[in-house]
Amino acid sequence: MDRRDFLKGAAALTALSALSGLGIDGRAGENTVRSSGPQITRRRYRNTDLTLPLLGFGMMRLPTRGEGVDDRKAAAMVERALAAGLNYFDTAYMYHHGDSEKFIGRVLSRYPREAYWLTDKLPVWQLHSEAEMERTFAEQLRRTRAGYFDFCFLHWMTDSNWEHAKQIRAYEFLKRKQQQGLIRRVGFSYHGGPAVLEEIAKSRDWDLAQVQMNYRDWDTAGRELYEVLTRRGIPIAVMGPLGGGALASLSPRAEALLRRADPQASPASWMLRFIGSLSNVQVVLSGMSTMEQLEDNIGTFTDFKPLTDAEREVMREAARVSDWKRTGTSCCTACRYCMPCPVGVRIPEVFRLYNRYKEDGDLRKFRESYRALEEDERADACVNCGACLRKCPQRIDIPAHMKSIAAEFGN
Repeated sequence: MDRRDFLKGAAALTALSALSGLGIDGRAGENTVRSSGPQITRRRYRNTDLTLPLLGFGMMRLPTRGEGVDDRKAAAMVERALAAGLNYFDTAYMYHHGDSEKFIGRVLSRYPREAYWLTDKLPVWQLHSEAEMERTFAEQLRRTRAGYFDFCFLHWMTDSNWEHAKQIRAYEFLKRKQQQGLIRRVGFSYHGGPAVLEEIAKSRDWDLAQVQMNYRDWDTAGRELYEVLTRRGIPIAVMGPLGGGALASLSPRAEALLRRADPQASPASWMLRFIGSLSNVQVVLSGMSTMEQLEDNIGTFTDFKPLTDAEREVMREAARVSDWKRTGTSCCTACRYCMPCPVGVRIPEVFRLYNRYKEDGDLRKFRESYRALEEDERADACVNCGACLRKCPQRIDIPAHMKSIAAEFGN
């Protein structure tokens, strides 16, 4: 084990706390990693002495200002996260239109490189040659100023993207970068069903796999994905544990059930604990936009407690009263890959409003919120061009949903 990996073990932040009087550039008090207060629960990585925090910081939904990341707010969140032992950060080439990687270069790179784990992803589907992979990978290193990636993934593997990745030998490209010391470990992120996941998992050696799982889709897709990777001995990083924020707040009846069981726990904490209770989950990613969300998640994952059988029963009842399987809601996670819409429809916002209406039944509230959108932002402005279909990782038939919503409510 080399020095970098040793420092990323369970005692990483404690060891670094000796720096507490010095800034990174030698000036007291600036950008210092101070391990303080209760710490995030960590989980051992495979059969090593390394540990990762059970909660990871997804950098796709950072606070924004204008067209880019709000450095002041996001930097404060990073400082708070590191102090609590939350030192796993996940980004990608297109997050925040490239500004997520640049934010890491502007802010996260001020901290000792040994203080954090960084995962980035190669956007395979838009690359067609080794030369393009070289240019993009070099750009990602320049943007992040990281020097190396602890994990680097083949991004957005689907059946077609996996076939493309094989054609351009993207896995072999990452392995060469690993040999050069620019990547520590190789993985992939996945959107699809269990059959293709099985094929990907068994065909290469993987250090980590990132898949979408949450309580709402556990019985329809999540369980099978989990079982495929667990059988293959591949640790899991979970994305979308809150369904793009949809599970952070529930219908009034469902929230009342959860509040009665634990008045201090947020709906989000229940959903995150469900995922964190799975033994082969290495890290649960949360895309946090506010300090309040971060604090709530830190509270959930500090001295983490798996769900009890009684709590699981409460969650089943909350799901029943939410009527998830019969409401006609979409599985949109608000990832915004579909945006911008060529004609201006605010696709994620339309889905968010409609999904909430279908769960809580508040027609008046839905109409008020929906009509507050500009006319060209509403569902009936969709022209069925199909641009979004090619980009949606959830494979939602977006034009069909827009047509249905428009037919139900018009403008």
